[in-house]
Amino acid sequence: MAIDAFLLGQFGDPLRVATGEIVLERGGDSAGGLFAEHERFPVMLTEARQLVQEEGFFHWQVAFPGVWSDWESTRPRGGFDAVVGNPPWDRLRFQEVEWFAARRPEIAHAATAAERKRLVGALKRADDPLARDHARATARAEAAARVARNSGAYPMLSRGDTNIYSLFVERALSLVKPKGVVGLLVPSGIASDKTASEFFKSIAGSGRLAALFDFENRGIFFPAIDSRFKFSAFIASGSQRRFESAKCAFYLHSVDEINNPEHAFDLSAEDFLRVNPNTGTAPIFRTRRDAEITTRIYDRLPVLVDRSEGDPQAAWPVRYFTMFHMTNDSHLFQTRAALEAGGAYRVAGNRWRRGEEEFLPLYEGKMVQAYDHRAASVEVDPARLHRPGQPVPASDDQHAAPDWVPEAQFWIASTAIDLPHPFAWFIGFKDVTAPTNMRSMIAAAIPLSGVANTFATLMPEHGQEAAFTETACLLLANLNAVSFDFVARQKIQGQHLNLYIVEQLPVVPAAAYERAFGPKTAAEIVREEVLMLTYTANDMAPFARDMGYEGTPFAWDAADRLRRRAKLDALYFLLYGITDRDDVRYIYSTFPIVEREEQAAYGRYISRDYCLHYMNALEAGDPDAEIEL
Repeated sequence: MAIDAFLLGQFGDPLRVATGEIVLERGGDSAGGLFAEHERFPVMLTEARQLVQEEGFFHWQVAFPGVWSDWESTRPRGGFDAVVGNPPWDRLRFQEVEWFAARRPEIAHAATAAERKRLVGALKRADDPLARDHARATARAEAAARVARNSGAYPMLSRGDTNIYSLFVERALSLVKPKGVVGLLVPSGIASDKTASEFFKSIAGSGRLAALFDFENRGIFFPAIDSRFKFSAFIASGSQRRFESAKCAFYLHSVDEINNPEHAFDLSAEDFLRVNPNTGTAPIFRTRRDAEITTRIYDRLPVLVDRSEGDPQAAWPVRYFTMFHMTNDSHLFQTRAALEAGGAYRVAGNRWRRGEEEFLPLYEGKMVQAYDHRAASVEVDPARLHRPGQPVPASDDQHAAPDWVPEAQFWIASTAIDLPHPFAWFIGFKDVTAPTNMRSMIAAAIPLSGVANTFATLMPEHGQEAAFTETACLLLANLNAVSFDFVARQKIQGQHLNLYIVEQLPVVPAAAYERAFGPKTAAEIVREEVLMLTYTANDMAPFARDMGYEGTPFAWDAADRLRRRAKLDALYFLLYGITDRDDVRYIYSTFPIVEREEQAAYGRYISRDYCLHYMNALEAGDPDAEIEL
């Protein structure tokens, strides 16, 4: 009622009231009881003015009155010829850890989110002024996110964990003329993130994308930002302007590289949809040759899950499964110290027990490497604000001992683990990664345990459990193949290998594994090699039994493992249709850290050389050849 009275002029001219020319006082009957009836309005107006001052609200049409016309319509005509800028790259979500790090570090350094929540609760109970500041900061961030989601001004880019830059992008496109142009410097996620996929698909898929130049921050652009961070020059048109193709370049280190024909190339709307059929997001081709090889693979093989035609079409009957979230489920986690203090005791199998209660290790992605569930223990450094748990690589002696198990950061009660399938093992891949890492896709089988969201697990679809022993081996080998990783690295922009990326990667279909290489099929070769690479410790005996093997673990032999992995890589190059040896050499060259380490250790790029020889042996029908370089 108070707002209605204000708009109807019952407090005086609304504009003069809003600008402060007419000062309202609380209470009294000077206006025939009006103020008494609506005495809240002056308070509301004062708060509104304070918000205006704090937030700096801005009205484009008022600030630039000559740019738009036809004010009587719901959509005024006009707009800017161009909008160019470098908007803020911060997230709207309240960054609690960073906020407390500057004010109360001991809260920022809490071991888990649950412990941090307990400490914040203690602040409130003590009526600490910091608790009120924390509440205000949280409320302000939540209000900003609410406005972004509900205002209607950002229908496509205000979802999920909203970044401020994305709101600027959508706003800029609404401010230009129908044939105007927007040019913004923004994080690369605008073209690759799942939350931006609908927006980017609407731009690139309709021919409105003029150019996308993606830069890697190697200290020459923004020295204060991590050198691995990537950002893009995003250039797009208004609603009535179209381009036949977009000029694109990725992993740029200087502006001059935009003019290098090996780095810059044109991509059409159809090209974006071919390699990312579900999301239409941008692939990240380093070179023209990357684009050519990758598109040939997509012409030959299906993606893991195709959602482009409505009902999903899966190449393999598997589903993605997350067991425990490192933040949301942290109240379930127990440290070694907490277990000991609570009277628990260590038993075989990397477990703890307290009477009838049993606690299993929580497997994190940092504990595994390809075909290796014992790659690292986790050691906690309390001084580290982010990721205090760091991997400590297993030694050769530890790997050689089949009873040795890695030390976890947390354990979890067995009663909290809801097994999604009947097997005492899981397969999955590391979620945290980067396209510049030694390898980007790293998959393994792990024993029965709690599994964190940093190790993404793949489960059989309901009713497909019986075939999963076969499926698991083939999928595990496919995920770890160099050819698969080569394509994956064209898709990863950030530091997470998200499900929507994996679903759009090309995989070898089941029928292709019937291809014979001499006396063995591809499936038989894969099963044999995966078993020997995976079953190196007693805790993986259930996996071996499900594969039909009842013997003891295979000895850990680094040289033998290198040869077996090269043999699998050779097989998958052939199954992927990559038979040109120059293409194989080129793909290996896109893993420079692997090459450097092998050159230092062996004096040659040994995995590549083994692979090339195994390709010859397989094509000759000799899958059991013992290659000697």
